[in-house]
Amino acid sequence: MAHRLDHAQRTGVPCAPVRDLIGATDVELAYQVQRVGVRRRIDAGERVAGHKIGLTAPVVQRQLGVDQPDFGVLFDTMDVSDLDVIPTGGLLQPRVEAEIAFRLGADLDGPDLSPAAVRAAVRHAEAAIEIVDSRIAGWDISIADTIADNASSGLFVLSGRPVPLSDFEPADVVMRMTVDGAAASAGTGRDCLGDPLAALAWLARAARDRGDPLRAGQVVLSGALGRMVPVGPGARVHAEISSLGPVGAVFAGKEDS
Repeated sequence: MAHRLDHAQRTGVPCAPVRDLIGATDVELAYQVQRVGVRRRIDAGERVAGHKIGLTAPVVQRQLGVDQPDFGVLFDTMDVSDLDVIPTGGLLQPRVEAEIAFRLGADLDGPDLSPAAVRAAVRHAEAAIEIVDSRIAGWDISIADTIADNASSGLFVLSGRPVPLSDFEPADVVMRMTVDGAAASAGTGRDCLGDPLAALAWLARAARDRGDPLRAGQVVLSGALGRMVPVGPGARVHAEISSLGPVGAVFAGKEDS
C-alpha cells in the first residue's frame, strides 16, 4: 500500500485508491500505512517539521465525502515559505486551503491535554496556506485513503508574521482567500472543529496516543477555515486572516515547473 503511494509520488502519475487493500474505514490500519511512508522519508534524510490536521471544516468534509478529521506529518522539505515562486513539478493534483498555523513552545506529550494546557503550549500563531495534494487519481478518496496518503499533504506557506494568542482568539478570526484575484474561499475560526485550538487539542491527543507526540518547535497546520480550491501552474493565491494578516503563494507556470 505504501509502495503504491510512493510510486505515484515518484512517477508523478496518480494511483488507484488503496481502500481496495485496506477497506474504506479502517483508520488504524491506514495510520500504519502512513507510518511506513513517514519512515521512508526520514530514512531518506527528511526532517519532521510538525504535523497537519486535515478535514476539519464541514465544507471540506462534504467536498470529499468524509465525516471526521485526520492528521499527517510535515517535513522540512514541505516548507516553501521562503520561495517567491513555488515549483509545481512535484505536485500531482494541488489544491489550496487557508488556515492558522501554530508554533509550539512546549511539548504536548503528557496526561494533561486540557484546553488550558494546549493554549499554554503555543508560542505563537500565523497565517498559512496549505497546498494539499493527493497521490490518488481524481481525489477519489475515503478517510482511509487520505490517512494512508499522509493526510493528503503537499507543501505549506507561512506568513512569517507571528502573533501571540494573547492578542487574538483563533475561533474569532475571519478568512477570505482569492485565486487569481477572484473570490475562492471564505470562513471563520469556528469552521475549524469549532475552534482551531480545539483542533490542536484533538491532534495532541491523537498523536500522543499513537506514540508520536507533538514537540516544542514544531509547526501545526490546524485545518482549513473554508473550502479547498484546485490550482494550476501560474496561479496566484492570496489569503487574509483577521488578526493574523495576509499570506500568499505564487505557483510557477508550466514552462518553469
